[in-house]
Amino acid sequence: MPRLLGVEIPAKKKVSFSLRYIYGIGPQRADQIIAEAGISPDLRAQDLSEEQLNKILHVITEHKWVVEGDLRREIAGNLKRLQAINSYRGSRHRKSLPVRGQRTSTNARTRKGPRKTVGVTKAAE
Repeated sequence: MPRLLGVEIPAKKKVSFSLRYIYGIGPQRADQIIAEAGISPDLRAQDLSEEQLNKILHVITEHKWVVEGDLRREIAGNLKRLQAINSYRGSRHRKSLPVRGQRTSTNARTRKGPRKTVGVTKAAE
């Protein structure tokens, strides 16, 4: 398995799909990296040479794209900042509620988690 930026990318997949396993690289950015590095899009990740891997790394660093750990830290820092300044969005993040104005009366089960039934329970006789 080839290793890029501390991530083991799948060897049997095409390079454009393998690059997506790196946090911060999506479909368009993966295609852009392949085009700029001059790598065939049909090539499998296991067939990449050291030189081609270095070209991919060079393209990522040349564009100064934030990926993997740095990106995760940046996003976590943004959420912590929103919570620290007691913004509306920060308070919603803190309470694990939808942040972007969705209704919570009936939906939002993904964000809120499974239902917690509150009320009268039938006593066993």
